[in-house]
Amino acid sequence: QVQLVESGGGLVQPGGSLRLSCAASGRIVDVGPMGWYRQAPGTQRELVARITSGGSTQYADFVKGRFTISRDNAKNTVYLQMNSLKLVDTAVYYCKGQIKTGNSYFDYWGQGTQVTVSS
Repeated sequence: QVQLVESGGGLVQPGGSLRLSCAASGRIVDVGPMGWYRQAPGTQRELVARITSGGSTQYADFVKGRFTISRDNAKNTVYLQMNSLKLVDTAVYYCKGQIKTGNSYFDYWGQGTQVTVSS
């Protein structure tokens, strides 16, 4: 089995910063693209940022210039550095990884970490 465990969420004031981490563990043969998604109450889950194993990145327009995604392939870990946080960034943030176990890749999700931006 594979597990993705997020950490780093919390309460922060507008304009503040947080760094999220997501570590994959288990019977892993290879880790493909990883990404961060978020879901606020009453809304659909949406892509925040995505990074390939080679380091190519993709960002949602609403976080460009504020958030940075990175990964440490040796640790099977992806990070999300969030700066200049806004009230609208409040949501549960989920990590997703495309992970190879055996001969095939499957999508795995973390349990989510709450990010609350409030004054």
